[in-house]
Amino acid sequence: MTDTILKSNSPVKLTPKDFKSDQEVRWCPGCGDHGVLNSVQKAMAAMNIPKEKFAVISGIGCSSRFPYYMDTYGFHTIHGRAAAIASGVKSANPDLEILQISGDGDALAIGGNHFIHAIRRNIDMTILLFNNEIYGLTKGQYSPTSKQGMVTKTSPFGTIEQPFHPAELALGAQSKFYARSIDTNIKLTTELVLAGSKHKGTSIIEILQNCVIYNDGAHALITDKETKDDFQLTLRHGERMIFGKNKNKGLVLGGNGKLIVVTIGEFGITDQDILIHDAHNPDPHMAWLLSNMTAPEYPVALGVIRDVAALSYEEKMVQQIKDVQAVSTIKCMDDLLNSGDTWEVK
Repeated sequence: MTDTILKSNSPVKLTPKDFKSDQEVRWCPGCGDHGVLNSVQKAMAAMNIPKEKFAVISGIGCSSRFPYYMDTYGFHTIHGRAAAIASGVKSANPDLEILQISGDGDALAIGGNHFIHAIRRNIDMTILLFNNEIYGLTKGQYSPTSKQGMVTKTSPFGTIEQPFHPAELALGAQSKFYARSIDTNIKLTTELVLAGSKHKGTSIIEILQNCVIYNDGAHALITDKETKDDFQLTLRHGERMIFGKNKNKGLVLGGNGKLIVVTIGEFGITDQDILIHDAHNPDPHMAWLLSNMTAPEYPVALGVIRDVAALSYEEKMVQQIKDVQAVSTIKCMDDLLNSGDTWEVK
């Protein structure tokens, strides 16, 4: 981070360039992190918030170099503890716009405890979870999201572990906002960062990111030009869940409570039969079904999967302090000194 942070209380029109630091970006050529950085800088410029109101906090990993490349306040913390430190920063200064950066190893392995409790508490911050299904910075070990059977330096015969589904984990921790994007879709990622910022509470944005060195093509089926249209479903609240290269595929709910992919025009199916996305439904069941869809059986759900209003931790904390102050007989130190009570400082 540079020392040129803008200090102004007046509205200022900022551009993405204003959020670029003077540091050389040291990610591998072709790394998906470059696209995410671009998206975040675009989103921050669109928020019309002074730069001193932003804090970018990261843990350890390739993605966690993020604060160096942002001309905002930032904190490159320790492995897995970004959510804990970001929670403290937000609680101490609720006016700050907090963006936390973590990878699938940083957030879901050593940082798994902090990840779920930040969500449970509903701290008002946006967490960008870079999911490339590998440890990149430490040179290619399998991570909590690596697919079962994946051969890596730490699983030479294939990992036998069942991977986490980040959305399932977050929803189990009562996540009120969950969204998903792809590193190559800068426009969608920008939209989701803006949506996460507007949401009061913990906003999780999972970004399917490609590590060109240790797990190249991890998300190829949903990112390759030839196949992506048939394996991506971009959800928008109030719109039907239609996808496909010819926009003729959609989702319906079967009698067994499972989602079914159908083709519009076949077996009497019309577009009116296709489910309408309700991101604000307080019942998490549909969000769980959508977020757990995997290719090739299903398209992968992108966009805002869940966005349900709830009081954030800071809102409840501030209100609690006001409630206690309202009934307290001691308003300040002078009240204590003049009370006539005997007291001792140790």
